[in-house]
Amino acid sequence: MVLWWAGLGLEARAMQQHVDTAFQPSVTIPTYVVGTGPLVLVDEAHNNARALDSAYRPFAEVLRQDGYRTDALREPPSARALQHASVLVIINPLHDTNVDNWTLPTPSAFSTAEIAAIRAWVEDGGSVLLVGDHMPFAGAAAALAEALGFEFMNGFAIDTSAWEPLVFRRGDRSLASHPITEGRGGAERVDSVATFWGLAFRPLDPGATPLMTLGRGVISYNPLEAWRFNPDTPSPPVDGWLQGAARGLGAGRVVVLGEAGMLSAHVSGPNRVPVGMNAPVASQNQQFVLNVMHWLSRGWPVGH
Repeated sequence: MVLWWAGLGLEARAMQQHVDTAFQPSVTIPTYVVGTGPLVLVDEAHNNARALDSAYRPFAEVLRQDGYRTDALREPPSARALQHASVLVIINPLHDTNVDNWTLPTPSAFSTAEIAAIRAWVEDGGSVLLVGDHMPFAGAAAALAEALGFEFMNGFAIDTSAWEPLVFRRGDRSLASHPITEGRGGAERVDSVATFWGLAFRPLDPGATPLMTLGRGVISYNPLEAWRFNPDTPSPPVDGWLQGAARGLGAGRVVVLGEAGMLSAHVSGPNRVPVGMNAPVASQNQQFVLNVMHWLSRGWPVGH
C-alpha cells in the first residue's frame, strides 16, 4: 500500500503542473542570428495542441533565442507539410480516445500513412525529435517509435527507492559520451541530465546510440490507469533500458527521449516545486536541449 500512496502523491503533483512564468531561458551565444536559423516544426495535430504557446513554451523560447525559427504543424505530417522543415518535434501525442481518459487501451496517435510519411521524410534527410512520456503517451507514440527503430514500454519508469527525478550522469556512465553531450566543448559539455517520471524504451536494431541509460532499481509500473498503482500492477525491472538515444536513419537523424518535462519548465503543486529546466537538479537540461537540436539540424560538424 505504500506504493499506492506514493503514486497518488505523484499524481497530484502531475495534475497541478503549470508553466513556470518566472523561468527565463538565456542563450549566451546564439548559433544563428535570431529568426534566421533552421525551421523547427512542432506537432500540434495529435491532441498536443498549443505545445508552442502553452506547455512547451519554455522549450520553444530556448530554440528561438538560439536563432531557430519555430512553427506549429497542425495538419497530418506529409512530404508536402514537412518540405521546408529541418526538424520535426513530436511531444506527447495522444489518440482521441485517451483525451481525458488515461486508461488502457492506448491506441496509436498516428495513422499508418502518417508513420510512413515521417519515416520516408527522415530517410530522405529530415530529422525527428520524438519525445514520449509515461502511459498513456507511451502507447500513443509506440507505433511511430517502432517505425523509427525503438520499443516503448507503456508505463512509468520510476526509481522507487526515492520516487524522485532520475539523474543521468557522465560520471557513472548513465549519460553517454556522444556529440550531443560533448557539444562544441567548453560550456556546451553536458555532464548530467534530469528526467521526471517518464517511460523506458530500448532500440530494436544496432543502429541506435544510447544517450541515457536507466540504472539498477528502476522499475516500470504498467497500470491499467495512469498513476493508479497497486500491489498487482505489473512492474518489470528496466535497468539497461533507455530514456535517451540517437541514431541515423537513411540520410536523416532521430533522437528519442522518454520524458517530456525535461524539455520545459513547470511548477508543481501548492509548493510550486520546479519540474524541468528550472529544477536545480536539471541545471544542464537547457544545454542538453540545445545540443540535441544542433545535432539534429546539423548546426555544427559532428560524427554519428
